[in-house]
Amino acid sequence: MSLTEATNPFHAGEREAQARAGVGDVASWAAGFVRDHLPEQHRAFHTALPFLVLAGADEHGRVWTTLIEGADGFVRSPDPRRIALHATLQAADPLAAACAAGAEVGALGIDLATRRRNRFSGYLRPAGAGYLIDVRQTFGNCPQYIVERAWTRHAAGTPPPARLTDALSDRQRALVGAADTLFIGSGHLRPGGGAANGFDASHRGGAPGFVRVIDGTHLQIPDYPGNNYFNTIGNLVADPRVGLLFVDFETGGLLHVAGRATIDWQPRDGYDRQARRTINVTIDAVLDRPGAMALRWFRPAASARPLRLVRRQVESAAITSFHFAPADGRALARFEAGQHLPVELRIPGQASAVARTYSLSGPPAEGGAYRLSVKREPLGLASRYLHDTLREGDLIEARAPAGDFVMPRDAAPLVLVSAGVGLTPMVSMLHAASAQGRSVWFVHGARNGREHALRAEVERLVAQGRGALRRRYFYSQPDSQEQAGRDFDRAGRITAADLLDLDAGDDAHYLLCGPSRFVADIRNGLDAAGVAAARIHVETFGPGG
Repeated sequence: MSLTEATNPFHAGEREAQARAGVGDVASWAAGFVRDHLPEQHRAFHTALPFLVLAGADEHGRVWTTLIEGADGFVRSPDPRRIALHATLQAADPLAAACAAGAEVGALGIDLATRRRNRFSGYLRPAGAGYLIDVRQTFGNCPQYIVERAWTRHAAGTPPPARLTDALSDRQRALVGAADTLFIGSGHLRPGGGAANGFDASHRGGAPGFVRVIDGTHLQIPDYPGNNYFNTIGNLVADPRVGLLFVDFETGGLLHVAGRATIDWQPRDGYDRQARRTINVTIDAVLDRPGAMALRWFRPAASARPLRLVRRQVESAAITSFHFAPADGRALARFEAGQHLPVELRIPGQASAVARTYSLSGPPAEGGAYRLSVKREPLGLASRYLHDTLREGDLIEARAPAGDFVMPRDAAPLVLVSAGVGLTPMVSMLHAASAQGRSVWFVHGARNGREHALRAEVERLVAQGRGALRRRYFYSQPDSQEQAGRDFDRAGRITAADLLDLDAGDDAHYLLCGPSRFVADIRNGLDAAGVAAARIHVETFGPGG
């Protein structure tokens, strides 16, 4: 696909950041994930939310990030290219005047309870008793680093007066220093800037204290591994203006920070060893709005429960399965094939629990244990702890299974496609499909047999399926003793053409899981071949943790 400056989903600053990070030409594969409209699933997601995050610039050019809330159903989507908000920003909001006049905005829809999020940008204008946003660009995000919270709604009252200062007070420094969540706004506005023009609202999360308070006018924000788009950092490379929002979840207070940012590409002080880069923020203005929101959030502590590791099983050179049983005697919550398990790990040397999500790889009907099949990443704090330290009998904490990457409800054939550790939700789906008697192609790509996990289990399920379940293996770098037709089916990587050659049927659903580039290449190929978007379902993962 040939991309021009007008059609490239990434502007020059984002491309520079991608190059500095060494992730290659992201636009060559990610364009299929960045759309100019909201898919039906994203429309349904946004319209069910009690608030949205907005980022933009005020009349003085300062960038701010804020929340807009409303009654149930206040977000609507008249069509895939528009979002309507039946609410307006309070007069004290730093973006109120700009939005009343019409403005470019970035928006983030995030459900802290289910840890889902989607981003979009566009032009906001007043419309009736609210706003209408013409969507320009939209894409999804993984749930990594989102701290789970549930919400309640309090009776709206008159909030205390807002206070504008040019530095953080001691109380505000304490709030920032204890935060595990912040929202960050940035922008790239250039006449004729094309598809990538506009603002971006994003989320950052980590252990309490992950934002480092240097003094009243300087902060440091770690940049953890992500989807390699570098939207925020790319914007800051092009335009250093930044807006931060810290939420007092217990009181509904909003602390807005406007400033300028620089990027430290090789942080050396070691205050956060998980960080690949650091965003250094110099504060220009602070707007404190106590009690600004009617919403309140809380950590559902009762939903976290202890699980005991009862078995470890090596599945390949890099992947090990961990079987967890309840340590409190209560039955485990059921899950749907394809869902993930949010876990919290108490890792020595870390000040607080490290949160991660891993796909459940076992049969959904197996209620006695959860199985997580995890790849050991050389730089992954959590995966190294699981592989190198956690032993049978040790405890972790987990929350209820979640995620909407699940098998479609109809009875149409399935084509389950994975690469590397992306096979974990697919194996769970294969178990479920086998129990339902569905027609399935299981297609998996690995480097070679040593790195091919859970093969014996898949072979057993396929044999039991009596023709309804079929499999195909692709090895990209087979060992010299491995032979095509005996140890694997084809050399090379899986392509969309390979999947179409299976002749699974016009009504087949294609479920794809693996590295972002792998998923994007196949998705783009299926789309180009005329496979309906509603029949392509994807789950991606970035650098492991």
